[in-house]
Amino acid sequence: MADLTLNGKSYALAELAGRPTQNWQRGLTAYEIQVLQFCRQWLSGQAEFVLRTSGSTGQPKAISLSRAQMQASAQLTGQALNLQAGDQALVCLSTAYIAGMMMLVRGFELDLRLTIIDSSRNPLADFPAETRFDFTALVPLQLHHILTDTPEKRPILNRMKAILLGGAPVGPALQAQLQPVTAPVYHTYGMTETVTHIALKRLNGPQAEDYFKPLPEVKLNLDERGCLTIQAPMTEGETIHTNDLVELRPDGAFRWLGRLDNVINSGGVKVQAEKVEAALECLFWGYPGGMLAGRRFCVGPLPHERLGQAVVAVIEGSPFSAELEAELRANLGQWLTNYEIPKAFFFADKLSETPTGKIDRLANLADRRFPDEP
Repeated sequence: MADLTLNGKSYALAELAGRPTQNWQRGLTAYEIQVLQFCRQWLSGQAEFVLRTSGSTGQPKAISLSRAQMQASAQLTGQALNLQAGDQALVCLSTAYIAGMMMLVRGFELDLRLTIIDSSRNPLADFPAETRFDFTALVPLQLHHILTDTPEKRPILNRMKAILLGGAPVGPALQAQLQPVTAPVYHTYGMTETVTHIALKRLNGPQAEDYFKPLPEVKLNLDERGCLTIQAPMTEGETIHTNDLVELRPDGAFRWLGRLDNVINSGGVKVQAEKVEAALECLFWGYPGGMLAGRRFCVGPLPHERLGQAVVAVIEGSPFSAELEAELRANLGQWLTNYEIPKAFFFADKLSETPTGKIDRLANLADRRFPDEP
């Protein structure tokens, strides 16, 4: 890779690898400085990098990753997606976190040509429809806005070798929406500790899959809790214990069921919050007139005098009428048991998010009190 483009300005790698001038930061945004600082560190051969987790499953924490781990991850991704030297990659996730940072590392390690822009809800909005990229990584909300707000930019997606989609679950509405995209779209499974993804699941086309398939050399098992364990080159042989409940097949493919942290004990019945969220997504997506389509929400527990914990949902937007709420509860019965159907709906003008734009389940449930017991 001879150079990269950052917010429209080209930088030669030889320039980035050299000693910075006293005023090199002049005229740059904080994000541009952060990107170029990482590039300098990588090109200088720095051996260790400290990152912070996103905070989607607890308090953010600092994690140290080695250069060798990041190189191993980049090489396995390139192998899995058939990325070649000279391919054009769009970097549109914050490089302060592992997903965006690894896009830079893939560029350096696989000799890709990088176009880097600020993270936004619609990263293709300012690119002409004839623009060519071979590879990118997006969060589901970005892909939704591309397909909904700028359908004329779909040819940019169609020309790609691969599109990675991660950072949040992919609901049935988005999965249906992305089917016309001809480029392979892969849902990723991974975390900061595993240096982004260790498994991919194709979401579109005749090759769409129900299970995540591990990258080469990734070994998966279940612990005594039924949670996934991971041993791989990007963990340097160390076994990573997750809190993810999965259905693991003998060939290593797995179906993600939800997080152990998100199991709600309601009247002695274990309820998986993600199962309730999937049912709400299906219901909102198919509701007549599209009046509930696009509503964001999260599900979790609140203390309940009789049940111990009760399932509740926090929904973005204006409150439902009593009639609509009763109708939704009745319709949820086709997917959920009485224990799984939310006992209360709460509403917020805007859901709280983590620094990486994920819905912050704990923050949205904080300080809420259960209404009078039915």
